[in-house]
Parts: sequence; C-alpha cells; structure tokens
Amino acid sequence: MLKFLVFNLVLMIFISSWEVVEIGLLMMCFLALVFSLNHDFFFFNLSYSMGVDFLGSILIMLSVWIIMLMVYASQGIKKTNNFYSMFLFVSLILLTVLLLTFCSTDYLMFYVSFESSLIPMLILILGWGYQPERIQAGIYMLFYTLFASLPLLVSLLSLYSLMGSSSMGLMFSVSGSSLKILWYFCTIFAFLVKLPLYMFHLWLPKAHVEAPVAGSMILAGVLLKLGGYGLIRILTIFSDINKVFSWLWVSIGILGGVIVSLMCLRQVDMKSLIAYSSVAHMGLVLSGLIVGSVWGLNGAVVVMVGHGLCSSGLFCLANMVYERLGSRSLMISKGLLNFMPNLGMWWFLLIVGNMAAPPTLNLLGEISLMISVVSWSEIGMIGISGLSFFSAVYTLYMYSLSQHGLFLNSLYSCCSGKVTEYFVLMMHSLPLNVVILKGAMVLTNF
Repeated sequence: MLKFLVFNLVLMIFISSWEVVEIGLLMMCFLALVFSLNHDFFFFNLSYSMGVDFLGSILIMLSVWIIMLMVYASQGIKKTNNFYSMFLFVSLILLTVLLLTFCSTDYLMFYVSFESSLIPMLILILGWGYQPERIQAGIYMLFYTLFASLPLLVSLLSLYSLMGSSSMGLMFSVSGSSLKILWYFCTIFAFLVKLPLYMFHLWLPKAHVEAPVAGSMILAGVLLKLGGYGLIRILTIFSDINKVFSWLWVSIGILGGVIVSLMCLRQVDMKSLIAYSSVAHMGLVLSGLIVGSVWGLNGAVVVMVGHGLCSSGLFCLANMVYERLGSRSLMISKGLLNFMPNLGMWWFLLIVGNMAAPPTLNLLGEISLMISVVSWSEIGMIGISGLSFFSAVYTLYMYSLSQHGLFLNSLYSCCSGKVTEYFVLMMHSLPLNVVILKGAMVLTNF
C-alpha cells in the first residue's frame, strides 16, 4: 500500500497540476482508508530503515487527509494565480517528509525527516502569509525549533556510540550513566518545543496568525503531532529517569493548560484563540504520555488525531470569515448567523469537538487521559477539572461572540458558503464524529 502511495506522491510532484493533485490526494486518502480497515497488523517492513506499525499508519492517514483538505481549502491561491504550482510543490514535499518521518525505524533518519518538515513550513509562511510580520513569525519558529533540536542530535549520536545501533527496535533503556539526567533533558526538549509545552509555546501563536490557511491547517493538524510521536518513540529509552521527573512535566502540562485557557478568554483574534487552545490540549496529551500507562498512550493518540481534525477545521472556518469580512477580529465578526446561517452549523459542530463533547473523538481520548492522570495522582483532578471547565468556557465564548450579537453596520451581505468549502468542512467533521464508533479498535491496538 505504502509503495503505491509513494509512487502516486512522486507522480504528483512532477506533474504539479491543481486538478491532478486534488484527485490524486483524494484517491490516496481512499486507498489508505480501505487498506487500513484490517487492523490485524502490528508491524510490516518497507526496507531496513523504514517500516510502519499501527501508530505510524494512523498518523500517515491523518497527514494525507489534512494535506488533501489543505489543497481544497486554498482555492484562493489558484484564483489569484499566486504561484499556485509552487504552492502545490511545497505541499507535496511536506507530505513526503511527513511520510518519511512516520515510516522511520531508525532514530537518525527520524531526526533528519523530523527537522526537514521545518523548511516547507517556513516557505509556506514566508511565501503565502498574510502580514509583513510573517518574517518575524518564521524566524521565531525557526530558532525555537533549531535551538531545541541540536541537543537532540548530540543525544542520538551518543546513543549510537553507546549501543552500536540507531534502530528503534534494538535500543535498550539507558542506565548507569552519571550524565543520564542531562541526557534525558537534551533528548526530549526538542519534542516538548514541537508539541509545544507551556513556556516553550511562544512561536506557535505567531506562526498561526501569520501563516496562510494551508499553513495553519497542516501546522495544527499534523506538525504538532510530531512532538507527541517523537516522545512515544524516545521515552522507552529513558523509562527509569522519566519516572523521576514525571511530576514536573505533568504539572507544567496541566497547570500550563489552565493558564493558557485563561489567556484564550482575552484573545480577540480568531486564529490566535484557536492556536492557544492547541497548547492547552497538547498539555493534557503530554501528561498522558509522560505517565506511561496504556490509558495515557491510547488517549494521547486519540486526542492527537481528534485535535488535528477539529483544529484544522476551525482554522478553515476562521479563514472563510477572513475572506469575506477582511478581518479575523471577534469585535468585527459578530452576528455571523445573519450573513452565513449555513456555516453556523459547522461552527457549532467543530466548536463542540474542540471542547470534547459527545460524540466526538476528543471525548474518547480525553476520558482516557483523565483516567491515566488521576490514577497516577488524585491531586490531578483539580487541574484537570479546571482545564475541562475553561476549555468549554473559551470555546463557547468564541462561538457566541462570533455567531450572535449585533452585526457591524458596515456589513451588508456576503456569500453563505460554496460547495468546496462545505466539502472541506464535512471531511473534517465526519471522521471526528464517526470514528468514535470504532473506539474499541483504537484503544486495543497499542
């Protein structure tokens, strides 16, 4: 299956025609879905340094899905003839890099492909971003990521020197080293910045606000998940030292999520509010991964997939408002139900998904994460209750402020929605609300 996906991807890179890429990506999504309906496999090889297990296949499907919707949501780039062939080329290169990342069974190959995703994302922000501040946002993202990734490279080379191999299947737990605490922090720091953890998250709102809709969708949908995926792969090596510092990361993740949720309540930019909500969700994901239980791992993967679909759809909606009103400010975009009543339903469905209400996939994942954190420490109930409450508060705040109220006098009429936009929103909302029916399959394959 993956060989066919890679062949299809290479073919699209060389052709770079908008219609061919749209149809080709849709076909790739369909084939990935059909071939993955049989979930009996645990691992299968592509080569000596590439292979896919259940976790990798889920994230590969998510990557192809979000890239397809990203191309469909960027019709404005083609209509304005804004270098759309180059845009398609960069998007397909980014998809190739993500496929390599999730197929890697070698730590050094994983590091190279993990860091390579930064370059296409930087080109998307600098080339098709909105404001002149996009250069500053790109530099923020570049230096945050590069500052954290150099210690990871040194750590992986040290592991290779110590163990004689960099294959994920041959690594064993590090013990007996006097520098293992420094080693541990150097290794996971890059993934905490990519996730991002509270206090290392300042690059994320800037990158989201200045990025085009395609950049925001892929950044929230897939690139933030690279941090969680890397932690899953690397924490087994530092299992003993991770138990000592688990209290630190769980505390920062939960309490940082509460603080960021309070920060969401004072945002007036739609994209900034959605970006800060990603930090709050990823704090809970980090807590579940650090605890190391089966519930935590399963819940973290489910929340990563659910958040990728939900947050990407919300960025899509924010872009639709921006294209019609020329502003993303919640002070200007009031009373949208009067102008775009059809989009009001999609706003509600995706907002409900963002606050983890039933029957969305986020509910299944957050219940698993809550079980894992509370079983690890009962005091965690206080932070988790605050996080859940304030996540509902800021999402409902965004919905009520944007959809209801007295609309701006300068607005007269605008398009209520196009078929392409409805297709993109449906493809975000449908798996978000339907995959929970197969929740037992997701929670029992790890």
